[in-house]
Amino acid sequence: MKRSGLAKRESAVGFLFLSPVFVFYSIFLVIPFFFSLFLSFTEWGGFDLAEIKWVGFANYKAIFSPDSTFLYPILTNTFIFAFGTVLISFVCALGVAYLITRLRWEGLWRTLYFLPAVTTIVAIGNIWLYLYNPTNGLINEIFTWFGIPQQNFLQDSNIALSSIIVVGGWLGIGSSMLILSAGLKAIPEDFYEAAELEGAGLRKVFTGITLPLLKPSITFVLITSFIGGLQSFTLTMVMTKTGGPGDSTNVAGLEMYKQAFSFGNWGLASAMAFVLFVCVMIVTAIQLKFFKRGGVESY
Repeated sequence: MKRSGLAKRESAVGFLFLSPVFVFYSIFLVIPFFFSLFLSFTEWGGFDLAEIKWVGFANYKAIFSPDSTFLYPILTNTFIFAFGTVLISFVCALGVAYLITRLRWEGLWRTLYFLPAVTTIVAIGNIWLYLYNPTNGLINEIFTWFGIPQQNFLQDSNIALSSIIVVGGWLGIGSSMLILSAGLKAIPEDFYEAAELEGAGLRKVFTGITLPLLKPSITFVLITSFIGGLQSFTLTMVMTKTGGPGDSTNVAGLEMYKQAFSFGNWGLASAMAFVLFVCVMIVTAIQLKFFKRGGVESY
């Protein structure tokens, strides 16, 4: 009995220490989540709660209607942006991580590559606006040195999205590199020594040892990066303001912002948010299943 009473008191103390976290998540995550779900079935201008009007699935029907621009091009742009930024950031981060773990002053190089990740996206976006400037931007100046025609990076609908993808991919290199380099450092040297004794080449070592043992880090980087790409808003907002030209760079996060704060369609914006939420869940489940199996392959 005494032992049972002590265990109950310890549990009560534990829940007491955890209560601030529960309160925080309830106020800022759980309650807004369900309120947003409720709003997705309503029509509301965002001011007086008494003006909320129940419309059922009307917002979802509007999203999936043939004349809706949310599925195409907006949601399509969102997936293209997410895939492009993840591809650029992951490939570059893996290469950088593999390189700096074999260089002197590893901590210095890691810090330098990580600096963009801790810099505000607004500042990053404005710097790249200067680099992309069609008249006196640095990139176009470099193009003229090599006889390449100057480009209207953010004004040409054919390359505007690709231009922002490059910025997003570059911005994600630092954080991905940090995780991948930590994963590389955690791989025991015994595996590499055994592979060297067996005469395995660099490609066999990389595909047979490094990649399989790095799979947990790769899984985490790809999933979190892709989710972040699907939720992207600030970078497109800073660099294009409205997702232009036309809807060529418009993404789901920016469209939800415009519907809610510019047009007062909070119900429609909430419905868009839950469509995106379902997409994120599906993509995450596919990625988890794809990376479920791992291990050291035979070299």
